[in-house]
Amino acid sequence: MHTFDFTRPADAAGAIALAAKAKTAQQGADIRLIAGGTTLVDLMKLSVETPQLLVDVNRLPFDQIEALPGGGLKIGATVRNATFANDPVIKRDYSVISQAILQGASAQIRNMATTAGNMLQRTRCVYFRDPAMPCNKRDPGSGCPAITGHNRMLAILGASEHCIATNPSDMCVALAALDATVHIQQAAGTRTIPFADFHLLPGDAPDRENVLEPGDLITHIELPPPLKDSKQLYLKLRDRASYEFALASAAVVLQIAAGKIVAARLALGGVGTKPWRSAAAEAELIGKTADEATYGAAAEAALRDAKPQSQNGFKVELAKRCITHALRTAATA
Repeated sequence: MHTFDFTRPADAAGAIALAAKAKTAQQGADIRLIAGGTTLVDLMKLSVETPQLLVDVNRLPFDQIEALPGGGLKIGATVRNATFANDPVIKRDYSVISQAILQGASAQIRNMATTAGNMLQRTRCVYFRDPAMPCNKRDPGSGCPAITGHNRMLAILGASEHCIATNPSDMCVALAALDATVHIQQAAGTRTIPFADFHLLPGDAPDRENVLEPGDLITHIELPPPLKDSKQLYLKLRDRASYEFALASAAVVLQIAAGKIVAARLALGGVGTKPWRSAAAEAELIGKTADEATYGAAAEAALRDAKPQSQNGFKVELAKRCITHALRTAATA
């Protein structure tokens, strides 16, 4: 691990002022904000991340879950994943989030990891995590050996010729399905980003993973009012039952009346370069009868644009089965 400086600003303004001095808010940043550190510290140990300054934001007032006047919820950026998952309102009205978080990592990591940190966690691609290997995400222009190499765990949706790395988050899949919004504070004021727009596709610049700029500080996310009487499920398929990343996952939120699906939200994990909300699948669900034919049509629509690599073609069928089983289970719950 490289040497670095460490500081604890007294307030958000101090953290923003320090972060604004960074050359970039993305990969290779010389200044990093840190809370739980469950991803950043790992990457520093591997010399994938080599910041010169860590800015500790744990003492800033962003660790609460609060009800909003319109019926939604405000989730602070430093709320621990364990707190988020076990909050009684989350478990009652946004259970897909609780299910997703509790199927990720371990209890010890969930006790440390934070809301914003989870949003910013980085891919587990073995080439990205090995500084001895080329990687466009870590070293732009060096190439993507995963395309012709070990790619079993990697993306089949949203990839480019420069990067096929998968977003590893479970929580973010649920947030994408729920139409969350991200609130960001900077020296010039505040801005709000729809969750679906927060993460970026790799395109020609896979090193840029999100919309953050130097000086941006995530303060909280906002959940809209819950869908009344909705049926929610997070289904995660993986190689082993615990402490493993998804091969394919599905976050499902359904509203059903008289056997018809009147509202549907569906997002996928384990298969996309970002948390993958499928508008095509939702279009196949809304207004249709809640039955096997409808679930199958939604699954086909969701994977229509899949582009598997040499070792992960199985993910196409796996993801389809994940979707149909999640829809079936949620609808009959």
